[in-house]
Amino acid sequence: MIYCFPAILNSGELAAIRPRLQGASFIDGADTAGWSAREVKRNLQVTSGTPEYEQIARTVREAFMRSGELQTALLPAAATSVLFNRYQQGMEYGPHVDSPIMGIMSNAIRSDIAITIFLSDPQSYDGGELTVLMNGISSQFKLEAGSAIAYPANTLHHVTPVTRGVRDAAIIWVQSQIRDPAQREILWDMENAKRLTFSREGKSPAFDLISKSRANLVRMWADT
Repeated sequence: MIYCFPAILNSGELAAIRPRLQGASFIDGADTAGWSAREVKRNLQVTSGTPEYEQIARTVREAFMRSGELQTALLPAAATSVLFNRYQQGMEYGPHVDSPIMGIMSNAIRSDIAITIFLSDPQSYDGGELTVLMNGISSQFKLEAGSAIAYPANTLHHVTPVTRGVRDAAIIWVQSQIRDPAQREILWDMENAKRLTFSREGKSPAFDLISKSRANLVRMWADT
């Protein structure tokens, strides 16, 4: 399932991130790609460990952690460090599948879900659509600045060539407490059913039964 979440970053956070990105140092994005992805990855990546990186990464990480919708939909057990990608005119990332394990040794996580948080206004660049292939259907996404999309990391996906302007985005990979994406979708639907029932009936017997069932399914399916 693909989830889209508006306004994960607010306007103040975007205003703070953008000038820091302008002053950040970048490396060739292919340096962090697997051996086959290097052939199709043409973008830039903010150098990690610098003061500029630490400041903007902290802002994005805090926004990710405070988003109740993201936490409920994805049920994260662990997440990677934030990656910042830049696509200038002529840059793209061809079809690829993300590495199943990211990090090393005790810091390694299983990449169940990829999250892209758009940092550039969509009107400021042409091209640069995130394209995800699922069940034989190709879907393109170009969201408002501050919005996020979460999609299964095991899908073939790519970023189309940027033909005008600059596309900046933050990327996070998540290991979910619920490994099976179909189970995560059921739990997300039940959470929405809970909220809808509560808005209509308050804490009714129906609400309590949905809450109980969802909680017990989490207990049944969780890896932790």
